[in-house]
Parts: sequence; C-alpha cells; structure tokens
Amino acid sequence: MGTNNSFFASVLLSLLLLHLCLQHDVVEGAEREALEIIIGGGGSYSSPPAPSPEYEECPPPPPPPCPPPPSPPPPPPSPPPPSPPPPPSPPPPSPSPPPPSPPPPSPPPPSPPPPSPPPPSPPPPSPPPPSPPPAPVLTRIEIALRVIMKFKKLIGKDPQGDPENITSTWVGKDPCKFKGFTCAVVPDYKQNALAGVDFNGKRLAGKMWGGKRKELPLGGFMDQLPDLVFFHANSNNFSGSIPKDTSKLRYFYELDLSNNKLSGDFPYEVLSAKNLTFLDLRFNSFRGSVHPLVFKLDVDVLFLNNNDFTEQIPDALGASPAHYLTFANNKFSGPIPNSIGKASKTLYEVLFLNNQLSGCLPWEIGKLNQATLFDVSTNYLTGPIPHSFACLAKMEILVLDNNQFYGTVPELVCKLPNLANLSLANNYFTQVGPECRKLIKKGFLNVKNNCILDLKDQRSKSECAWFFSKARHCPNERSMLYIPCQTHYSNEKKPEHRGQASAPLSYGTLKPHNP
Repeated sequence: MGTNNSFFASVLLSLLLLHLCLQHDVVEGAEREALEIIIGGGGSYSSPPAPSPEYEECPPPPPPPCPPPPSPPPPPPSPPPPSPPPPPSPPPPSPSPPPPSPPPPSPPPPSPPPPSPPPPSPPPPSPPPPSPPPAPVLTRIEIALRVIMKFKKLIGKDPQGDPENITSTWVGKDPCKFKGFTCAVVPDYKQNALAGVDFNGKRLAGKMWGGKRKELPLGGFMDQLPDLVFFHANSNNFSGSIPKDTSKLRYFYELDLSNNKLSGDFPYEVLSAKNLTFLDLRFNSFRGSVHPLVFKLDVDVLFLNNNDFTEQIPDALGASPAHYLTFANNKFSGPIPNSIGKASKTLYEVLFLNNQLSGCLPWEIGKLNQATLFDVSTNYLTGPIPHSFACLAKMEILVLDNNQFYGTVPELVCKLPNLANLSLANNYFTQVGPECRKLIKKGFLNVKNNCILDLKDQRSKSECAWFFSKARHCPNERSMLYIPCQTHYSNEKKPEHRGQASAPLSYGTLKPHNP
C-alpha cells in the first residue's frame, strides 16, 4: 500500500508541472485559447473547440515542447521488519478496518549515563582558634603541693588510715610546713623545693571502700616529686611495686621502704637511680632472684633481708661497695660466691643467716680484713673452717651456728685479737685446741651440740657416727689450709679480747622498725 501511494504522488506531481507549463504558454500567446485541464480520479480531458472561420485555412500552431516529466523519486528505504503485532483487538463497528499503521521503530539503545560530576572541593579550612594563653609556670613548691594534695585523698581518715593524724597538718599552700616533709633549695632552679619525705613509723594506710581497705600505692606520689633527695617510709602500708620513674629523680640518695606490703619481682627500677647510697627493702614480699646490677649500685647500705628472694646470690656480690649487706631470712640457695673476697676494703658486716645456702665456705672470706661481723648461721653449709679466717684481724662476731661444719676448730681463729663472740653450736666439730678452750671458759666460744666428746652438751655418739658414715669433702680441700695474710697470730703476743663486741648495725635490721 505504501508503494501505491508513492506512485500516485509522483503522477500528480508530473501533471501539476505540465499544467504550469501550459498556463505559461497561454499567457504569452494571446491568440491561444486556454486549455482546461480536468484532473480527477479516472477522468479525461475534452478536445479543444474548432477554430473560428477566419482561421480555418491556417493550420494550428504546433504545441510548444514540454519539458520531460521529472523522474520519479527513489523509493523510500524499506522499513524495518515489524515487531510481532499485539493481540488483535475486537473489530470496530465500521465495515472496513483502517490500514494498520507501521509499527514504531525500535528504541535506540540507551546511551551510557553521563560521568559523575567530580566531588565538590572541600571548603577552605576555617582559621585556627586563637592559642590559649601560656600556662603559668609553677614554682617547685607548687608542683610538690599538687602531688601531696592528690596523695592525701588516698589516705584513710580513720584511726587505722592515719593513726597520728599527720594529714591534718597538710593545709595551706606551703608544704614545707606539713608534717612529714622537708624542704631545701634545689641547685639547678635555685629556689625552695620539697627535698625529703619522712613517714617512718607513721603506719599510713588507704581508705576504706566496701568494707575493705584500698591499697596505698607509691606510684603517682614518690615518682612525681621531682626534687626528692630521700624517701623514708618504713613501717607503713604501701603496696604494689616501686614506680618506674623513680630512676628519673636526679638528686635521689636514700630509699627506705622496709616493713611495708610491697611485692613482685626485684624492683629493677632502683637500678637506674645512680645516686643511691642507702637502699632498704627488707620486710616486704619481693620474690625471685636478685639482679647482679644491684651490687654495682654505689650504696653504703644494702638491706634485702626478710623477703622471698630465691636462687643463688650473684657472683657480682664482690663488686658491691656497700659496707653493710644483709641477705638474711630469704630462700637463697647454692654456695657463697668466691668473689666476696673482692670486697675486702669496703665490707664491714654481712649477714647470710637463715637461708638455704650449701657447699663449703670459700677461703676468700679470709680476705675481708675490714669485716667485724660475719654470720652464716642456719643454712646447709658444710666442710671445715678455712684457715684463711686467721686473717680476719678486725672480726668481732663470727657466727657459724646450725650448719653441717666439721673437723677441728683452727687455733688461729681462736687467737683473733678482736674476737668477742665465736658461735659454732649445732654442727659436727670434733676437736678444739688450748686457745679455743680458753675462749670457752670465758664464754666467748659456744660449741654446744657438736661431736667434741670430752666436752659437755654434745651430740650423742650414734648421731655423730651417722653423720660421719657418709663421705664428705670440699671441692678444693687444700684451699681450706691456705692463709693469704702475711701476718697471723701464732707467734705474736695475743692482745686481750674485748669483754663484749660493739653493737653491730646489721643485727638491728633483723627486726622491723617499732613505730
């Protein structure tokens, strides 16, 4: 149907052009008669009328040539194949249906979405707020005051928390007037500062909470007093561990935390406090081994007694410059290190009593020519007394009780000029010479409960026989006879013994402080 319509349109266009040409010729030839063209569906045109008589003899002029009809336009491109028709609709009431219209062309494929616009650039940063004014510089006293006030809140206000009510004096802005504190001019700031804490015997404790008393820690207090020179706080209820920043206290010389409730491994934090000259950690619950660096601290006093330290005493013992060493009432095991002889110029008193030490006494102990007190009682030590002990010229108190020593008591030891107390009870010695018997009569030598059969108060024969039935020896038996000093007292006039030894400092450490 579409092809027929195109053909009819071409014919009509050709006729229209012909009509225009003929009309043009009629206008130019005034003598020509007009032609009437009747165009219709299936009609024809009629013959022209006869010419007038005056022109009958003249033939009619030939018609002008007409331009050839235009070539029909090329057929339009065939439409795409129709898509399947929709289901037929019911017939319309008209007798003949209209020609179906061509199906619509398939929609073109969707074009890809346009690219997303770039994110909007962030707004320019707002100008920074103005810097706050610098904090006021605190004086050294003000720094200490803040720390003390914070610590005060941790102390119980009941009679068990502060028995002497010292915190009632911690009022105002001058901690130099507070009870338990000492002030001095700090060198690098050249201003007054809090230099010392003395809570010895104050029995401070934490607050009550839920029916239980809270812990009273050292952290946040001792380590936050930057100008501290000494901290004496024995016989209190401090618990936990020693704070790590203690090592940063640049003027710190003395630390006494004995008789508290501190626990854990050995407090290595004190090893970095290079200026310490006094370290007292006794009567706490520290455990484990003692680090060798402890003996490199430049201390005059090292009190480690009455804790739960174990393992062997480090060989670095001889490197300690301390005058007073107490290892008593722990669980140290193994032998006494030979290196102890290296402390010959510094060591005055040493206590090893009530541990689990074993083995023979090293002859190097005889080098301690400045020592006045040596106590290894209540251990598992054995062997004879080294003859090197004859060189202990200043020895006043020598205590070897409650071990497994045996053999003959050296006469040279009984001739020591300053010896006032030689205690050998509860061992297995078998003989004493004349010089030693003189000391027994004077009460300077105690040999009770040994195997000296001609003396009273000795072990039974069966008990002594049982002990000697087992082979016993020291690793280097010959060293037991070695005397390192050039002078001993066998051929010299022996000075008179003192009536009683001076009260040693170290024995006082075996009792907790009495508040």
